[in-house]
Amino acid sequence: MNTILVTGCSSGFGLETARTFLDRGWTVIATMRAPRGDVLPGSERLRILPLDVTDADSIARAVEAAGPIDVLVNNAGVGLLNALEGVSMNEVHEVFETNTMSTIAMTKAVLPQFRERRAGVVVNVSSSVTMRPLHLLSVYTASKAAVNAFTESLALELEPFGVRARLVLPGAAPETSFGANARARMGGTVPEAYADMAAQVYAGFQQMTQFTRASDVAEAVWRAATDPSCPMRLPAGADATALAAAA
Repeated sequence: MNTILVTGCSSGFGLETARTFLDRGWTVIATMRAPRGDVLPGSERLRILPLDVTDADSIARAVEAAGPIDVLVNNAGVGLLNALEGVSMNEVHEVFETNTMSTIAMTKAVLPQFRERRAGVVVNVSSSVTMRPLHLLSVYTASKAAVNAFTESLALELEPFGVRARLVLPGAAPETSFGANARARMGGTVPEAYADMAAQVYAGFQQMTQFTRASDVAEAVWRAATDPSCPMRLPAGADATALAAAA
């Protein structure tokens, strides 16, 4: 029986991915910063572990407790929507620590077992914003573009050992809490000079006709995990797919 470890499972993409793999017969290790037992159906194939992806000791404990796994999904992340002038360097560090450094750290922690078994898959959840420059997303986009470059180079390193690395690129997902959390980081800090721009960005959100559902991401992760012939980058969601086609 195959085992998958998914980070950031308390809601959104991670929760839906855990649910999808559980429904399809896999053993699922769902990790959360603050574990909750009520978000997934009870199953003898489900384990919920505490994990703070920005803490090295927490990563070590979780990987040890998880034991052998077949697939790692680096999904945990934070958003940030603001003009660069309105972003503190502490916020920049937080975004890169969570989105980029934690992806590298989690991957590094599981690679020895994958390499020794000459099998395994790393699926990194990035973002479709890396396919087109967008207003007020310079820091967030940079953190995810780094994940893309890391994953594509890593895939070359791992190929001789029979280990795969793939990217899933979701679009905007208004049904999840991710976008709301990103906008919340704006607080009252949007510089006055960028107020009109921010208003236009918000208006654009209201006019969206294509978007990404959590189930779209779960299906893309499923393909990345189970289809050795799938491409390196998998757009997830109608908006992401359209963006990829136009790129």
